[in-house]
Amino acid sequence: MKEIFAFIEQKKQEFAQLPFFEFLQDNSIDPRQRLAFTPCIAPFAMGFGEMNKDVFREEPTNDPIQKIINKHTREDDHHWLWFLHDLQQLGYDQTLSFSDALKFLWSEETKIPRQVIYEIYRHSFQAEPIKKLIVIEAIEATGNVMSSMVAPISQEIKIISNKECVYFGEIHLSVETGHTMCINNIIEIIDGIQFTEKTRQKAFELVENVFNIFTEFMDTLLIYAKTHSYDSRFIK
Repeated sequence: MKEIFAFIEQKKQEFAQLPFFEFLQDNSIDPRQRLAFTPCIAPFAMGFGEMNKDVFREEPTNDPIQKIINKHTREDDHHWLWFLHDLQQLGYDQTLSFSDALKFLWSEETKIPRQVIYEIYRHSFQAEPIKKLIVIEAIEATGNVMSSMVAPISQEIKIISNKECVYFGEIHLSVETGHTMCINNIIEIIDGIQFTEKTRQKAFELVENVFNIFTEFMDTLLIYAKTHSYDSRFIK
């Protein structure tokens, strides 16, 4: 199992080199423009809380890994409230007709963010706890990279506008850094798990699949941020 965690760390380092993160670190671009992708992540941000409650969590349980997962889900299932807060802070809480909002949320521009949720459901729904654990650890790795990149931008925006972000800010980053389940909490449990070669290979493939869909996700956000002005909101 340690090999799987090492592979997740390797993929995390590769993930951090994506062009999207280079864009986020470009200080020549207005910080508000670097967060212009914000509306595009709505399907993921809103769906992630529900996924923690209804897919990752399983109660009652006597499985020690599932118990740890359940605790973890309670730390992650309310972050969508932070996202709504930041929509207001960043000026996206504008008036839209209900039909226009639905058109946007189910548009081609938000297709990949929706598919991220679908893919995680596909790999995790009614899965054994160890499989859920691998999925969650891969997601946490991508989230840690994302949060570490956007938190400094939020600080720039705070200086400009005196508006403080939570989902994109230091609070979310501190949570992402501090509550991953990973080695410290479960090393003794997972040390006793024996994988067959076939199971081991499937675990590596699962990590690859999670990082692949999140890579597509980041590519989509980059395109959105480059084709939508932060002060034009949903207009190209």
